[in-house]
Amino acid sequence: MSNRQEAPLLPPSLLGRLERMELVSRKVFRGRMKGERKSKRKGQSVEFHDFRNYVPGDDLRLIDWNLYARLDQLFLKLFQEEEDLHFYALIDASESMNFGTPTKLHVAKQLAAALGYVGMCRADRVSVQALGPMGRRAPVLRGRASLWKMLDYLDDVESGHNVSLLEGVRDFSIRNSGTGVAVLISDLMDKEGYESALRMLVGRRMDVFVMHVLSPEEIDPPLRGDRRLIDVEDGDSSEITLNNHALQKYKETVTSFISGIKNFCSKRSITYLPVQTETPVETIVTKYLRQRGVVR
Repeated sequence: MSNRQEAPLLPPSLLGRLERMELVSRKVFRGRMKGERKSKRKGQSVEFHDFRNYVPGDDLRLIDWNLYARLDQLFLKLFQEEEDLHFYALIDASESMNFGTPTKLHVAKQLAAALGYVGMCRADRVSVQALGPMGRRAPVLRGRASLWKMLDYLDDVESGHNVSLLEGVRDFSIRNSGTGVAVLISDLMDKEGYESALRMLVGRRMDVFVMHVLSPEEIDPPLRGDRRLIDVEDGDSSEITLNNHALQKYKETVTSFISGIKNFCSKRSITYLPVQTETPVETIVTKYLRQRGVVR
């Protein structure tokens, strides 16, 4: 096992940088509690925003009577409302994620932890959870003091929960009624496909991001010769000969698979974010995700 694999999910050197960042949402959501985030909606808060003309039915308590005394016209005071963001990091913990060095699952947990901590530092409502049975135990987190509760939960997440993506997202949807930002972190290797699961998230009016985690070995296999390949999730096996022609066909299939996901996401306003496991989490979060508008 490599040092990268044994490293903590959140290196201490990264924590301070995460505390200065903020999750970005392309949509406006109505939060359940007051938070640190400025909303595009107008409401009641301590920070004045603007005036507008009074219309019958408006709350009389919001009328600026001093302005009425000067102008003999009724104006309403508008305030910038602060609200929390609901952030969900959904981790695919199927057996196929237990591959690579570090494993795809380890990188997925690192990314979920990093984004979750960014949200907690901004008083957002955060839920980091594995798809499947482990998701039912996931705590709802708020505030940086919840960091250790999140890390304890992630330490218990192991591969082997071979629920389909659709089944996992359906279970998540039943247990979580709110809208918000949902980041699915997965290799998207599901024999039933990924499409229905993503459609379900979009149908929930979520702001959906897909972090597609792959290892270098999956993109460019270092294998040659006669091999017996076994599906780690359902045990299916196949005898193949890995020569140059077969490897070329494999790479074309991988390219087509990734292209299909990109096109599917693009048509549904889902942000697609490819991630390779050899890239350090610090680089992914502080550079790549900032460039792609996931954080700022």
